[in-house]
This record gives sequence, structure tokens and C-alpha cells, in this order.
Amino acid sequence: MIVASEVGRGARVFLVDDDDAVRVALNRLLSSAGFAVVPCATAEELLSDPRVQDGGCIILDLRLPGRDGLEVQSDLARRGVTLPVIFLTAHGDVSASVRALKSGALDFLEKPVDGDVLISAVASALERDAQSRAAATSLQHLRDLVATLSRREHEVFVGVAAGKLNKHIAAALGITETTVKFHRHRTMQKLGVDSSAQLARIAEQLGIGG
Repeated sequence: MIVASEVGRGARVFLVDDDDAVRVALNRLLSSAGFAVVPCATAEELLSDPRVQDGGCIILDLRLPGRDGLEVQSDLARRGVTLPVIFLTAHGDVSASVRALKSGALDFLEKPVDGDVLISAVASALERDAQSRAAATSLQHLRDLVATLSRREHEVFVGVAAGKLNKHIAAALGITETTVKFHRHRTMQKLGVDSSAQLARIAEQLGIGG
């Protein structure tokens, strides 16, 4: 049997299935592989759990009491929950799987699912979640650094990132080239870079000046 990687070991897996027998069996399988399983019998249990904001992935049954898994997937998106979703169902069809995948589901597996296939899908989902959260943290760090720039530094930053020469930035801002160079140097120091290309890359990542 496949076991959780270092990334996945102890990671939270929300298991949503109204079938008690299936939920117990999958809980046992995933727990034995090293995942921290949060079993939920209803969509409401999942949606009311604040831990869905903390990372992990979701295994979601397509047919749930009162609503289907696709509705739950949409509800999660509206609430800003970005955890990867793996659909698991005995009632899957082509149209449902296409809708699920187009809405961002990572996988669509039919019951009875092979244990190793499910564990592999969960491991991939957790890896994607870890990468997504690392990227979000990196972007927030860049936003925080850019927020430390003065108004003039920010203006110079935008100009440099757009590929403008110092003299053109100076003319546009009504300041001297020497002043532009000073603010450019200060901006690079604050953002921890040493080239205009790196400034441009940061601007592109943050959607500044585009």
C-alpha cells in the first residue's frame, strides 16, 4: 500500500460521504496511510468546519442528502475555500465529471476505488495544496515589501519595471535623473533585488503597472 509522503503525512483530509460503511472504510484506509482524516457525514459538517481554511484536501461524494457534490464544490468556492477536491462516487457520469473538473476538481474517481489509486490522488492533492499555499505566502511577502515603498519609490519602481530609462522616468515625474537613481537604489534595497529584471518580475507577479 502507498503511504503518505513527508508533505502528506499528518495532512488533513476531509472525507465527506453519507454512507457510514464507506466513510468508516475509507477513514481506516487513509488513516493507515498516514493522513489525518476528518470524516463528515453531510456537506454541512464540512462547510461549518473552520479548519477547511487551514490546508489539506477534500474527498467529496457526488450524491449527498439535500444537495449534490457539485453544489457543495460551488459553495466552497464562494466561501473562498481553495482546498483541492477529489470526487468519489458510485453514480458518476461523463457530464458530472466534466463539470467537476471544469470547476477545479483535481480528480473524479468511481466507487469502489482502488486503495492505492485513492491514496495517490490524495497525495497529489496535498502536494498541490502545499505548493499553492507556498506561492500565496510568497506573493503576500512581496506585497508586504512593496507596501514599505514611499510614494516616490513606488512611482520609480513602476517606471523601472516598465523598462523605462532613468531620464524618461525623471521627465515623467518632474525630478532629476540623480533623484531617480537614488529612489531606484532604495527600492531595490527594500525589495531585496539587484537588477531591473527582478523588479520587473515582481511587478508582473503582483500585476503592477500592467
